[in-house]
Amino acid sequence: MTTVFDEQRDRDASSARRARTLWTACAAHALHDGYTDLIYLLLPIWQAEFAIGYGALAFLRALAAASMAGLQVPMARVAEHIGGRATLALGTALAAVGYVVAGTSAGLIGLCVALVVVGCGLSTQHPIASAAVSRAYQGDARGPLGTYNFAGDIGKAAIPSGASLLLAWMSWHHMLWALAVPGVTVAAAVALFLPANLRPVHQSAKSEHPAPGARGGFALLLAIGILDSSVRMGFLTFLPFLLKEQGASLSVIGQALALVFLGGAAGKFACGWLGARFGVLATVLLTEAGTAAVILAVLVLPLLPTLILLPVLGVMLNGTSSVLYGTVPELAPAGRTEQAFAIFYTGTIGAGATAPILFGVLGDHIGSHGAMLATAITAALILPLAIALAPRLPETAG
Repeated sequence: MTTVFDEQRDRDASSARRARTLWTACAAHALHDGYTDLIYLLLPIWQAEFAIGYGALAFLRALAAASMAGLQVPMARVAEHIGGRATLALGTALAAVGYVVAGTSAGLIGLCVALVVVGCGLSTQHPIASAAVSRAYQGDARGPLGTYNFAGDIGKAAIPSGASLLLAWMSWHHMLWALAVPGVTVAAAVALFLPANLRPVHQSAKSEHPAPGARGGFALLLAIGILDSSVRMGFLTFLPFLLKEQGASLSVIGQALALVFLGGAAGKFACGWLGARFGVLATVLLTEAGTAAVILAVLVLPLLPTLILLPVLGVMLNGTSSVLYGTVPELAPAGRTEQAFAIFYTGTIGAGATAPILFGVLGDHIGSHGAMLATAITAALILPLAIALAPRLPETAG
């Protein structure tokens, strides 16, 4: 009888440990993604204060994104030496410090330094938190990872929206200082509640037998992911300026971004279901064609219809990424699932860093509307790549 009680106690302790890991990772994901997308709200403010063009604004955005993308794999290696908990806690605190520095900056040089610091801190979250959830749940991690991914979209909606409300009461400098407080709070929560022995998972229990042609399939999947990320980041870079042209205030712009990100959160659930029911090809064709069509629509519509369409656009923009992320294990080389995720994250986040610069320079030459039209064309270019990927997918994924 004692053995039965001991086994039940162990199961309860394991379940509590899993739940604590999941919700701590969710809190970190929400904060980090919210910090990442807060920059979009700040771009029009910085344009007015520093009198800079679209290309320079995209460069500012890219500083944080590039440092975040480039340090994904190195930060995973750091975690192997000092532990995932310490790495993620320090990175979260560093991101908060970066925004404090940005709030004290009186010129572009200080702002550039601050954004690099923010990006360095943000680079710790994806490889470490996702590996923590995977390690905690092992073969049952798909559902918890979906919850973890959804938490990021909640942060994308909540933090820019909350920042827009704070701007009604204080300057953008003070707003950034105020938003550093939840960063320090989450860093403390990670240090207290994330289990100490979490390290990057090098080989999951299922990675093991990719389909024939998977290597070429992974390259195509990565290319689609890079273009999809380019569309998403390029469009979001110009969305605040489009809304401003349509007469939106800063508060409305913040709420509009929240609508996009809430739609994106719904898209992760909806497109995950669509991908499981109708396959990767049909889902990607639907989301990318829909993205191109809705971008074209918001370019010609007035403010109110644009706001109504933004949640729909959010579903399309984020839905594809959800399907692609879930396909990575299916196409990863045998025994290299974690490395494949690291490469996929680096490629897509790197595209998110560089694509806004290209679209920004294009916007300086042909205008913001022309650059947004280019994002719609880029979305359409994904369609033939998805068709080429289909024969390389396992039957259960295609």
